[in-house]
Amino acid sequence: MHTEKHQIVVNGQAVQIVRKAIKNLHLGVYPPNGRVRVAAPLAVTDAAVRLAVISKLGWIKRQQARFEAQPRQSEREMVSGESHYFLGRRYRLRVIPHDGPAKVVLRNRSRIELHTRAEATAAQREQVLHRWYRQQLKKLIPPLLEKWQTALGVPAADWRIKKMKTKWGTCTVEARRVWLNLELAKKPVPCLEYIIAHEMAHLLERHHNDRFVAIMDRCLPQWHSHRQELNSAPLAHDTWRY
Repeated sequence: MHTEKHQIVVNGQAVQIVRKAIKNLHLGVYPPNGRVRVAAPLAVTDAAVRLAVISKLGWIKRQQARFEAQPRQSEREMVSGESHYFLGRRYRLRVIPHDGPAKVVLRNRSRIELHTRAEATAAQREQVLHRWYRQQLKKLIPPLLEKWQTALGVPAADWRIKKMKTKWGTCTVEARRVWLNLELAKKPVPCLEYIIAHEMAHLLERHHNDRFVAIMDRCLPQWHSHRQELNSAPLAHDTWRY
């Protein structure tokens, strides 16, 4: 898909414009600092984008204020005593020197034990934890995906996990591929299920329009509360919103 990118300033607010072959204009505000981005059809002028942004300035400011007020973790140093999350529960990290293969062990629903070599760096320790998160998601996702393929009557050709900085999930409609953010391992299972349902629904409706909302309302009536829970949970130091 052909895209064009540039930036304008509206009432002191920097706005990134991305033009591509789409039918409707979409305005979004993204963490961590409330970046404003407009996806616009190729024929839409900067003046039209400017008017659209001006009409939404109040909403933009409210979204930016919510980002500013939302609890955030400091950057993790991967040392004993730190708080880390798994499936919505907070755990204390305990780093244990270990000469064998690195591993992660949950203890008493209150502690994550990270067994690594004594000389392992913070980045290497974090890599071990992320690998464990990925393994846990790989167990959780298939039955949820199967459930929503049946509920929506549409199959996904493939699904994958990756680190993403601005989205909890995304769907490549043409390839029928669902991407899920590794960070979802830290969130409650209903939040993971909501994102899977959300991305699967895009196989029926590409855009976040009334039809998309109707699909979600019909198949997952409580999706608004799941989204609220996901977006009100403590954010990582470099995270996003959905």
